[in-house]
Amino acid sequence: MTPHQWGSPCGHQCTHKYAALMQIPWRVFCKKGCDADGETWEECLEECNEICYKDPVLKDQQWSACIDRSPGVDRYSEECFHACVSGCGFKFDKNPDIADKVRPNRPPKPPPVEKPPAHPAEPTATTDDILSTSA
Repeated sequence: MTPHQWGSPCGHQCTHKYAALMQIPWRVFCKKGCDADGETWEECLEECNEICYKDPVLKDQQWSACIDRSPGVDRYSEECFHACVSGCGFKFDKNPDIADKVRPNRPPKPPPVEKPPAHPAEPTATTDDILSTSA
């Protein structure tokens, strides 16, 4: 048995496509597309959406999306999605051009909330104030 026979043909294609050392995480997400449970191309794409884009776990707490594992930065989520879609493409024998044109099915992010201006600093006690107090 040779090494390329140890995994699925789909996984082998992911390894070949993302062979560079810097692309190892995308190879993993490509293989997740290969191993997706969906029985159809559309179901596979939906799984890629769920894997690569995380919604907040706690309602109204955007930071809680970090609790669930996901690539993190928006650009990484996009690269993860495209790698996963490549795996789906290999799994369902789709033309690579079709897989490259698929876009995530995500609603646009809300604009960032502006922070209110900071309150002016309150005066702090001076050394004279501290020394003149009695216990």
